[in-house]
Amino acid sequence: MIPPIEKKMGIELYSTHTEGIGGVLRQEPEDFIVNEITNREEGDSGKHLILEITKTNWDMHHLIRDMSRKLGISQKRIGFAGTKDKRARTTQKISIYDISEEDIEGFHLKDVELKVIGRSSRSIGLGDLYGNEFSITIRDIDLKPAELERTLQETTDEIRSFGGVPNFFGIQRFGAIRPVTHTIGEHILKEDFETAALTYIAQSFPDETDDVKEVRDYVMETRDFVEGLKRYPLRLRYERAMMHYLVENPGDFVGSFTVLSENISRMFIHAYQSYIFNRIICKRIEKGLALDKAYPGDILCFKNKEGLPDVKKVQEANEDNVSGMNNLLKRRRAFVTAPLAGYETEFASEIPGDIEKEIFNETGMKQEQFKIAKLSALSSRGLRREILLHCEPVFKTGEDELNPGKSKATLTFSLPKGSYATTVLREYMKTEPLKMS
Repeated sequence: MIPPIEKKMGIELYSTHTEGIGGVLRQEPEDFIVNEITNREEGDSGKHLILEITKTNWDMHHLIRDMSRKLGISQKRIGFAGTKDKRARTTQKISIYDISEEDIEGFHLKDVELKVIGRSSRSIGLGDLYGNEFSITIRDIDLKPAELERTLQETTDEIRSFGGVPNFFGIQRFGAIRPVTHTIGEHILKEDFETAALTYIAQSFPDETDDVKEVRDYVMETRDFVEGLKRYPLRLRYERAMMHYLVENPGDFVGSFTVLSENISRMFIHAYQSYIFNRIICKRIEKGLALDKAYPGDILCFKNKEGLPDVKKVQEANEDNVSGMNNLLKRRRAFVTAPLAGYETEFASEIPGDIEKEIFNETGMKQEQFKIAKLSALSSRGLRREILLHCEPVFKTGEDELNPGKSKATLTFSLPKGSYATTVLREYMKTEPLKMS
């Protein structure tokens, strides 16, 4: 049984057929350990000090803000490759421009460890991230050890047989408590900016606190943004910023999105693209097409020098080359892709293309709608993304010391950047996404 919230995200199936083990994630931050994978080798000279930072239960952007304040420097001088999970223990590299080791000797923040590992002439950025290693403990499992071991092994065997897991976009892409990010994107693409803004500001969800649900419902019903500003909690700063704009500029719902950063606003469009992508993968599986095999009409991308999919380098499979393409797939030098739709998206042809176009046409969208004239910074050309996530989980089990009488399981695996650990974990747990967030 697929949770209803996953269906709203376009995820309509599991690729494995075993019973779920249930359980919960992140009972403690140390249950979710993430170590960054990079091939950077640091030297002993250069303007950038390179450090290894281990943080527990920290949002990366908040950490960078607090670090810069303590060090008395601009946030722009601190470089990093990825944001990582908040409720987790994560280790990664950061760079700080024009600072000495002595400047950070007395540095201290709660639950943050720093270790100097060298210097470099270039900062750390997104291009330095290859992937992440995960060690994740699932707790509160209501299965006996023997049954848990058997189920974990059967699921792992199925994943290996399948070639990995579907490369779904996980709940983080859509919103764990309020899965509305993609629906806001849909309204923006349809140029219904009023509904888009009201959905973001005022649509309530069952898992929100009662006070937040009450005030959202009030604003949705009354459109009274003045009263909303009085009653909305300060932590809902983005909603408050949009309401403040609408009080000052009544009816300018397009303009209300300009008070958000472009990165936040782009997430609405990206989430809608992700929803379509998830549905295409599901339809392909339902039609009996493997994710680790190319068929005539499929568009494949190829491995770059870092071993990652290079979606800028693609080729269509046909009757003449499909055998060679499948040989590359077996050697993991090529990857079957599906579209993240945009105004320049090239769809596949033949049967794979029929699937892609069927799902896209069901949305009622036209590709030209991804050119957003009134919010041009949110326009998207589109690109393609690999549909299969190669992974080889290793597991161990034990008694759950935090939940007497229950079992725990620790799964260890690596994923390329841009992939979601919950996409792997859902195949084992088969439970409500909120228990994985």
